[in-house]
Amino acid sequence: MPGQTFARLAVDFEGEQDMPLNINGQTKLVGLIGYPIEHSLSPAMHNSAFAALNLNWCYVPLPVPPGRLKEAVVGLRALSFVGANVTVPHKEAVMSYLDHVAPEAQAIGAVNTIVVREGQGIGYNTDWLGFLTALGESGFDSQGKQAVVLGAGGAARAVVYALAQAGAQVTVLNRTPARAQALIQDFSLLFSSLPLSLQTLEKQTAEAHLLVNATPVGIWPEVDKSLWPENLAFPGHLCVFDLVYNPHETKLLQQARRAGAKVIGGLGMLVHQGAAAFELWTGEKAPVETMYEAARKALRR
Repeated sequence: MPGQTFARLAVDFEGEQDMPLNINGQTKLVGLIGYPIEHSLSPAMHNSAFAALNLNWCYVPLPVPPGRLKEAVVGLRALSFVGANVTVPHKEAVMSYLDHVAPEAQAIGAVNTIVVREGQGIGYNTDWLGFLTALGESGFDSQGKQAVVLGAGGAARAVVYALAQAGAQVTVLNRTPARAQALIQDFSLLFSSLPLSLQTLEKQTAEAHLLVNATPVGIWPEVDKSLWPENLAFPGHLCVFDLVYNPHETKLLQQARRAGAKVIGGLGMLVHQGAAAFELWTGEKAPVETMYEAARKALRR
């Protein structure tokens, strides 16, 4: 059209025909607030979903270093963004800069999705839904099971909340015991927390059914790291869920697989939490298979 400039983005499907995305004056913007975010699969995943539904939307990375979070949240409103995802290290701190926080996010104490509506920033947490959906896809039933969660940050809080909803009993192990205890106290549940050590790891996993790594340990590029000590035999009866999705199989999952344990990577949680955010922003049913395929292809690059 005369007088209108279009920028064209392409989603690379590794040899398949590119799917062009037109950016114009009517394009609705969402993004990802975090630091660093170069490794994120979310832009590829969401932009593929928008293209699949022929939506004039665009998802962009928004690297926000510590100390600039308040400005970034204000900027979403000023720039007419429809919303954003929030990732480390901002999931807990961002709550202070929002106008409203949904009950689930308030209970978890962390926000991973912002919706901007009528100038108001509203915080949600879709991580817990993504975790439960991915866990269900694997065939694991949490009701009455014993779970050990490694970590006490925003992702761990979502996992503990999800497992509580599913009827599991949870022990949190964290290198900073006070933070783990604060997590348990916030939920007001009869869960336990202990310092993370070789002894507590061995004892707590001996009778557990599920082990969840909710820390970034093992994420690319530090793929040779794991919270499971090399000198400790891995219990093969466990189901092991690592929230890290890059690499596809972390060192922890490799250790678990060699011992005969069932393993679940973090890609399913990423896709399903993203699908829930997509639906909050657009009001449309998320094309989950398209999002899975885009995430897998981006991960292989």
